[in-house]
Order: sequence, then structure tokens, then C-alpha cells
Amino acid sequence: MDPDEIGRALARYIKDQTGATRVDVIEFYRLSGGAIQSNYALTVDCAGGHRPGRLELVVRSDSPSQIDFSLTREQEFRVLSVAHEAAVTVPQPLYLCMDESIMGHVFSVMTRVKGAADARKLVRGGLTPCQADSLTRRLGLELARLHQIQPPDTRLDFLPVPGQSPALARVQEYRRALGAIPEPHPALELSLNWLQDHAPEKYDITLCHGDFRTGNYMVDDGQLTGILDWEFAAWNDPYEDLGWICSKSWRFGANAKAVGGVGDKETFFNSYSSLSGRLVDSGKVLYWEVMGMTRWAIIALQQTRRYLSGEQLSLELALTGRLLPEIEFDLLTQIDELESGHE
Repeated sequence: MDPDEIGRALARYIKDQTGATRVDVIEFYRLSGGAIQSNYALTVDCAGGHRPGRLELVVRSDSPSQIDFSLTREQEFRVLSVAHEAAVTVPQPLYLCMDESIMGHVFSVMTRVKGAADARKLVRGGLTPCQADSLTRRLGLELARLHQIQPPDTRLDFLPVPGQSPALARVQEYRRALGAIPEPHPALELSLNWLQDHAPEKYDITLCHGDFRTGNYMVDDGQLTGILDWEFAAWNDPYEDLGWICSKSWRFGANAKAVGGVGDKETFFNSYSSLSGRLVDSGKVLYWEVMGMTRWAIIALQQTRRYLSGEQLSLELALTGRLLPEIEFDLLTQIDELESGHE
């Protein structure tokens, strides 16, 4: 299907969902980013129905190939709905369509929020010091609000609850993923061994975003407008999210600002604790930073294989694989610092 045909099909779908008498497509185009999912901007004008007037939407569907650990569109839509009900700042989920005949894939429709998610622009002068401090505090509050969602929750019955240490479960999961890649990667084997040996004995289980980092939230004039990309959400140790956004891989060169290249840990942790009631253990955060970098290295390998297999000829996938040496260097450096007590 060509883009114009897809746009017309989506307009008919929106017409059916809203009860409008007429829906005109103002614009429809593919959004940048989204190596795992395909995202489209759809702007329509509705005459009548329960959503009359101009609607600015995002249509989210599967890419031609997938990687492990990713939720289906139906599952992601349900997670997003739960987060929205918990007052986490997310785009409002509107519709889930399981009919693949409309655009070739299952898809979801949500409101389009203002702003941009360009991580490098954001950390390289995109924020004033005051805005950066405010955003860091806001990120802590948003994560604390999300982590108030705990199992059991029948709305999320498709998410398995870890039956053992979440850290050890992740190590096993990543060992299996690494074992499916034919060439050896001794640095990642070392990091997995280290993670297994140092797994925290005490933990909580909450709903985790799974990819909470700069680049996956929208900012408009320094203000957070929406947290995106929920396809890796899971029940897990809340420190997974705390460590992921603090890992060096997601500072985009602004290494002095440990929280996603935007702010400092003290501000972030204090804000998180003020709402969650949990004091943050900085040592556990460092452990989960190592876990996060190990996971990102394995994802980079999987993305490369998607490209090399011919499943999806994407320059972004090919370039992701070239990040591996840098990730491995950061991993080994952090493990060495933790072993020597320098962090």
C-alpha cells in the first residue's frame, strides 16, 4: 500500500471510531526514529462525531522485523493505558486495531504531544540550567508515579511476574540472547558473570518502563510533554529504570550529567524518593547501569543481525552495531571501577 492509500484507509478507520460524518486527511507522514516500531503522524479534520475538529495523532505499528523482549502492539497499548490511568505523562491511548487489512499490520492510535525527543540536541544546549534542573526533577517524579503500579494487576496479566531475583532472571535472559549470536563476545560474557556474582539479594517488583531514557520522552520549551516507547515494559526491580537512564550509553556525550545527559543523580534521586517514599541506593543504581549497558550491547548485536540478514535494510540498524566497541569499553571500565572501589 502506498502512503496515500494508507492515509485514506486510516481516515475511514477514524471515521468509524469517532462517528464522524466526514474525516479529511490534512497530513500523513512517517516520523523519524523508531528502529523497532514504525510511527506515523496523522492529522485529520473530523466533521461531527464525538471528536469533532482537528485531531493530531500518532499511528504506531510493527516494523518489518522484531527483536527479542519487545511487547506486541496490543500489549503495549494496554501498558500505555494503565500508565495513563496512573497519571504518568504519556500520549493518551485512543484506539487499538487488530485488523491487519487496514495498513498491513496491527496498529494503535494515540494523541500526538508537542515537542521533540532529539536527545543530542537536548543535551547539547537544548536546555537552560534551570530547565535542565526542572526536567531532572520531573523525570524522577514520573518514574516514581509509574513504580507505584505493582503486581498483581489483572489489566497486565500478560506480563510475567519474576519468580526469582529479577537481576538473575535478566542475566539468564541475556545469556540466552547472547548464545543465539554465533560469534563470541568475551567482554559481554565477563559482564554477565559479574552481574550474576553481584546480584542484589533484596528487591521490590513494580511496573518498569524498560527504556526510560533521554530520547524516549518529548520536551517542549524545556517542559516534559510525554513519555514514549513502552514496548519493553515489564514487572521488574524498579532499579532497572533508575540504572538505565543513568548508564553512560544514554548521556549522549554529556558525561558530567549522569541522568540522561540532562541532570545530576542527587536531584533525580531526591525527587524520586519524595513521591515514592523509597530512598535510592546509589550502589544498586550502579549495578543496574552495568546491567543496562550489557543489555544495550546485546540489542546492538541483534539490530546488526536484522540488517545483515536482509530483514530490514536500515542505516540506523547498521550504525547501531558499530556502537558495540564503545559500549564494551564503558562496561569494562565501570566494572573495574566498581571492583576497585572508585565509584
